[in-house]
Amino acid sequence: MQRTFESPSESALARVFTGQRAAKGVVWFSLPGGRPLFRKGQAADTLYFLRSGRLAVSREGEDGKPHLIGVIRPGEPAGEMALIADAPHTATITALRDSEVLALSRDAFLAEARRHPEVMAELARLMVLRTRKNHTPEGVSEPTVYGFAGVAPGAQVRTLVEDIAACALEMGVSAIVVGSENEHQTAEWFTRIEQGHDLVLLAAESGEVEWARLAARQVDRLFLVGRGDQTPPETLPEVAKVSVQLQRLTDLILIQRETAERPSGSAAWVEAFQPQRLFQVRKGRRDDVRRMARVVSGASIGLALSGGGARAYAHVGVLQAMKEAGEPIDFIAGASMGAIVAAGVAMGWPLEEVTERIRKAFVSSNPLADIDLPLVAMTKGLDVSRRLKEHFGDVDIADLWLPFFCTSSNLTTARAFVHQKGLVRRALRASAALPGILPPVAFGADVLVDGAVMCNLPTELMRAQHRGPVIGVDVAVSEGLSASDIERPPSTWKWLLSGEWRRGPPIVSILIRAATAPTARETAQSHEAADLLIIPEIKGVELRDWRAFDPAVAGGYSAAKLAFDRLERPLTQVRLHRKPPVQTLFDAPD
Repeated sequence: MQRTFESPSESALARVFTGQRAAKGVVWFSLPGGRPLFRKGQAADTLYFLRSGRLAVSREGEDGKPHLIGVIRPGEPAGEMALIADAPHTATITALRDSEVLALSRDAFLAEARRHPEVMAELARLMVLRTRKNHTPEGVSEPTVYGFAGVAPGAQVRTLVEDIAACALEMGVSAIVVGSENEHQTAEWFTRIEQGHDLVLLAAESGEVEWARLAARQVDRLFLVGRGDQTPPETLPEVAKVSVQLQRLTDLILIQRETAERPSGSAAWVEAFQPQRLFQVRKGRRDDVRRMARVVSGASIGLALSGGGARAYAHVGVLQAMKEAGEPIDFIAGASMGAIVAAGVAMGWPLEEVTERIRKAFVSSNPLADIDLPLVAMTKGLDVSRRLKEHFGDVDIADLWLPFFCTSSNLTTARAFVHQKGLVRRALRASAALPGILPPVAFGADVLVDGAVMCNLPTELMRAQHRGPVIGVDVAVSEGLSASDIERPPSTWKWLLSGEWRRGPPIVSILIRAATAPTARETAQSHEAADLLIIPEIKGVELRDWRAFDPAVAGGYSAAKLAFDRLERPLTQVRLHRKPPVQTLFDAPD
């Protein structure tokens, strides 16, 4: 691919540092990725100008960790605000890539500014623009350079990355694969590659130690690539150690056999590497590779499903509409009954199997029929636990095909609890522990109940998982309780003989509704966090009406189909990051 490099800005500030009019005393130096240029509180006696690479501007948050607030790109100054104010730096600037930096002392810069007043005017303009930009979501750069490093023999990283790049190209995203043959290239070379493509994918096999170390210094995010049919290494590979030292965002990809029915042993890999996210990729499965292409392109789709008792059957209809619309699911989460449906999808069950299992577990017989003395809850909860074990067995969350989480509510800390590891059935049991109906779940010293109590629609949590569109499906807000739902049965005997008791007494509806009725503020926040919000109209389906499967599914399908039909373009194209073609002074590698 032949492109031309976008020449450095001919601005007055650029001329101070480069060209024939460069000021005397300009110093050039190389700043390795991960190394700080300066730290918060240090004296500001130098103005810096980034020639190549990328710098991160960060401040320490309440959690004591650095939080990215902005990015400095080639052709931009660094440290100008504190220099002009003659005050200590208010933020820390660190190299995100191996970078080339030009430096000029404060006195030399001010002397140059007196000779050329336009320099100070331009610097003031840049300061105002940067201040505005850093207070918007666009002020923090989205990742465009990814590293893929093998941490298991035979992972075939280059093949995987080339397949991802090919799938990205099919989506209209230009991606270039850079391998160890470029180990001796300069920081400026990497900058030119980045400026010429939407995505840069650096691939390092497990034996390419030095190249992997260099690559880890050039990327926004690092994927460690292991093999699901192997156990994790006993000692942490060098690239993983470097990633930790550089505070890189690190994910884990496990390559599985194409015929693998289910991953196994993934929890040991997660324990060893502590990744932010885990992805399962079956060798030779194009769908899995396309998912990774969507993830790195910012086009992945996250689906969040709310709780809502029997009304959550509507989620099955939404899944049917998504399938017909050709919208993939790359991340999935839920609360309460929504979590159970979501877990079925993450297990890799086809839609038909999800439908059949939900029918068997909840429709054929009432899951809340094991009535107990109401000391802790109205039911023993054993029936629900048995059904979850029957369908999910002893599968660990790490061994699901899709990234999955569900929420429960921690009554000990009064906060939402996010389940991302451990047994699937145990997480679902906690997420569905409706207060007063099912006994709470003890989690160490904490007491967990239904996720709907504190986070019924986890769209905000889903947004933190990936950069792509988020679909939220809320079945808990379209219809509340009516007076008829809480009427006392006129005759206990008639109520028992009619079989109506199988739905549970009216108090069940009251408790479910109380648990799944968030405040107006919580509802607004969860709805705002969704790129596409679906609120099914499910007329006549009451919260404890476990036999009303078909009308609830139909309501979810109708609402979702209408939502997808109204889209001007597929959701996978909503947030694709593309750069206009930019030319470079060299031939980029094929």
